[in-house]
Amino acid sequence: MTIEPKSVVALTYDLYTTQDGEETFVEKADEANPLVFLYGAGMMLPKFEENLSGLSTGDTYDFQLAAEEAYGGKDEDAIAELPLDMFGGDEIPEIGAVLPLQDNNGNQFRGQVTGLTDISVTVDLNHPMAGQDLHFIGKILEVRKATEEELAHGHAHGIDGQHGH
Repeated sequence: MTIEPKSVVALTYDLYTTQDGEETFVEKADEANPLVFLYGAGMMLPKFEENLSGLSTGDTYDFQLAAEEAYGGKDEDAIAELPLDMFGGDEIPEIGAVLPLQDNNGNQFRGQVTGLTDISVTVDLNHPMAGQDLHFIGKILEVRKATEEELAHGHAHGIDGQHGH
């Protein structure tokens, strides 16, 4: 079966980011712990899915996504100064720490601490891979039709269609 909307895909990948011509390994999903997702459900980057369209079990792939096709460019306005006292006296975050944050509307997101002063914490709200090109290399392990339950839930229930708990 080839990859098409309403199919469940299990695949391996090695992900590299490219910035200023330098390629850096970021993460991988291997055969013991593959990425399993419902194709066409809007959970993956659209250009990532577009590059997998029509592939079948056993096929390999190797493609790159420009930053604009992935997580976009870095938004210099997405830097926030948060008052240090909102963190409580004992829990001053370290530079590089990723903080779970919430806006006034209850939307949750993450920010990486990029600076500290005596009165404030500087947080970068950009996606960690914003401004970087992505390079994916991998193999399609399995493609199958999604079950009715998976379609109703909008996500895959594992390689075999069963929820693992």
